[in-house]
Amino acid sequence: MDKVLGGKRSYLAMKTDYAAANELITSDLKDVGNAVKKLANHAVKLGGLGFGTSFLKWVAAVAAIYLLILDRTNWKTNILTSLLIPYIFLSLPSWLFSLLRGELGKWIAIIAVVLRLFFPRHFPDWLELPGALILLIVVAPSFFAVTIRGSIVGVFICLAIGCYLLQEHIRASGGFRNSFTKSNGISNSIGILLLFLYPVWALVLFLL
Repeated sequence: MDKVLGGKRSYLAMKTDYAAANELITSDLKDVGNAVKKLANHAVKLGGLGFGTSFLKWVAAVAAIYLLILDRTNWKTNILTSLLIPYIFLSLPSWLFSLLRGELGKWIAIIAVVLRLFFPRHFPDWLELPGALILLIVVAPSFFAVTIRGSIVGVFICLAIGCYLLQEHIRASGGFRNSFTKSNGISNSIGILLLFLYPVWALVLFLL
């Protein structure tokens, strides 16, 4: 009788241990599943933030180039033009910056220098600033081309440039209202406001 009871007790103990093991495995699988879900969510979130930053860099660079084109039609000031060059340098998307910093940029730079030195009459004025930008990209030390461009310092510089250009535009237009109501000021106002998108977004991400 004791043997039978002992066998039953052993069977019940084994059954209990098996059930506990199953519960432990199930719990572990759930934990692994939750961890994978969290990892996937973070990856999607970070990917979305990275895409947003890249897109806004494109918007900022295009807006700065747009303002360069409009410069001779509205504000004929060297201050606006010269400040847009470092802004483009700091906000240009990485792959395009790397392309212009390589052999392609060197060829463009040397052609611009040769034309400016030996054929000054055939070198249009509107090419001086793009040529200066290419030269800046090609010859800039790694400290500026990598460290500053990829840091919060570069973001603050872009933000400061945008703020300065906005207040200069408002002053040149005769007030805040005129800068957004006059037909010759709206285009510049829109372009300058677009300059704020990238640095503000990058600053928010840095604070998060």
